[in-house]
Amino acid sequence: MGFRLPRIVNAKQSLKRTLSFSETTVVPKGHFAVYVGEVEKKRFVVPISFLKYPSFQILLSQAEEEYGFNHPMGGLTIPCSEEAFLDLTCSLQSSKELI
Repeated sequence: MGFRLPRIVNAKQSLKRTLSFSETTVVPKGHFAVYVGEVEKKRFVVPISFLKYPSFQILLSQAEEEYGFNHPMGGLTIPCSEEAFLDLTCSLQSSKELI
């Protein structure tokens, strides 16, 4: 069993194109915006296909428990660190490419 380093590198590059940090970015069709971070919230634009993954659904459940439907940023706020969110979304992006 070998390492799939090129696939991981490609997944991270693809993820950088998919995720957007800009506050002014228009959300393209098939995506939605979320705010992530423990202290400073950053905006990410993610594909709606992430909604089918149980690990992403857990994050959404945590957001519901913490914020209910009153999100302080005016959009969906996910209560986790930016690093944890990036790790998860990179993993989901890699899974998506395998399909």
